[in-house]
Amino acid sequence: MSVRLRWLLGVGLALGGILLVAPSGGAGVLDASWIAPTANSDGTPLTDLGSYRVYYGPATACPGGDHFQVASPTTSPGLDHTVSVRLTGLTTGALYFVSVTAVNTSGDESPCSVGASAVAQVDFSVSPTDSVSFGDVNVGSFADQIFTVQNTRGGTVSGSASAFPPFSVVSGSPFTLVGDGATQAVTVRFTPTAPATVSTNTNFTADGDTISRLVTGTGLDVAGSTTSVTGTGLDVAGSTTSVAITSPTSNSTYSTSNPFITLGGTASDDVGVTRVTWANNRGGSAMAIGTTNWTTDWIAVQLGSNVLTVTAQNVAGNITTTTLTVTFSVAFTFTDDPLIAGTLTTDPPIADPLLADPLLAASIPVKAIHFTELRDAINIIRLTYGLGDFAWTDPVLIPGITPIKAIHLTELRTALNDAYRAVGWTPPAYTDSTVVAAMIIKAVHLNELRSSVRALQ
Repeated sequence: MSVRLRWLLGVGLALGGILLVAPSGGAGVLDASWIAPTANSDGTPLTDLGSYRVYYGPATACPGGDHFQVASPTTSPGLDHTVSVRLTGLTTGALYFVSVTAVNTSGDESPCSVGASAVAQVDFSVSPTDSVSFGDVNVGSFADQIFTVQNTRGGTVSGSASAFPPFSVVSGSPFTLVGDGATQAVTVRFTPTAPATVSTNTNFTADGDTISRLVTGTGLDVAGSTTSVTGTGLDVAGSTTSVAITSPTSNSTYSTSNPFITLGGTASDDVGVTRVTWANNRGGSAMAIGTTNWTTDWIAVQLGSNVLTVTAQNVAGNITTTTLTVTFSVAFTFTDDPLIAGTLTTDPPIADPLLADPLLAASIPVKAIHFTELRDAINIIRLTYGLGDFAWTDPVLIPGITPIKAIHLTELRTALNDAYRAVGWTPPAYTDSTVVAAMIIKAVHLNELRSSVRALQ
């Protein structure tokens, strides 16, 4: 079966706070929706729809790449039937591309939908938003602090909280937050068993995502004084801390064409490692997941050289570091490259058109892919220079359906100009600098944008 899809894929957004103590993989979600297909490619009614495959990742990859299956509620969708899903376990602030295919009950898969892209955002938050001190507490006694988890996107968010001794969660976990703004109080208790200062993490997990808060407390002996020992109360004067990066390489340098990178490695100490963190000299930092064996995924890197520093800290507060220099470069490829003057025509239907070069029988039509490829490339560049995904008019350009508009070309120029200013460069000069409705679209308009994109690689 080949299914002709009337895709209207949109990705919903809601911005939430990100804390440096949160792991890089924490609390990222996207809401995706589309109009279900109703007919096969031969025009006959669709009667055997079984499921959808939702493909997602830091670049367009459909079919192939990461995906999950969504069962269709009906084998024969009606007109304008909307399907909605939530993608969880994503990286907050990272740009994702999403496409969908339909699968019939025999397992046949349709062509991919036109993709959409957006930045993953949080679906729950935790306050306080900074580290929390439990103060001085006598050994044998305890002190409580209250954290508040909140639903920030609607729907139902279910999760739990956990803590490491001598901290514990005494109430409010597990939690279920129904509806945007719903809250739950979670009480964490510090019960020192030795006169020592302790720092560790309290973790809040929901929808496969984790937000961490650093908690600290000092245990006092019965006389009200502290000893000179920290952490677990063991002698740490002679302890040795080490940390190593083993993935994606154990070398000191690494080259990639992916704007996101996953790090993994090991850390050790004679007494114990309390935390592992990373920082990029081009921007961004967070806590890794784990200590002895640690990982941190979807670190955003910028074009050029990025020095990633990983730091391990032991119970005494002593630290050691290691670095990996990541060089990010990407070679953008475009359909029908280069576009030759005099061979470009418009892709009907046309409304508010950018009319074509002379219409020739053997001409190349202006295709939705020409604009979609430039949008994707510019969004990647904007991300690497700290800019958000651009809010495009007609975010999904459907071949043969979405008319080409003057605003489409204007927005490409505007979005790219923002990136040039972000790196301190003068924006490019464009042919026909003022774009108006009914202006002739030329090969040079798109070729200029392609060349200007490549100049930022």
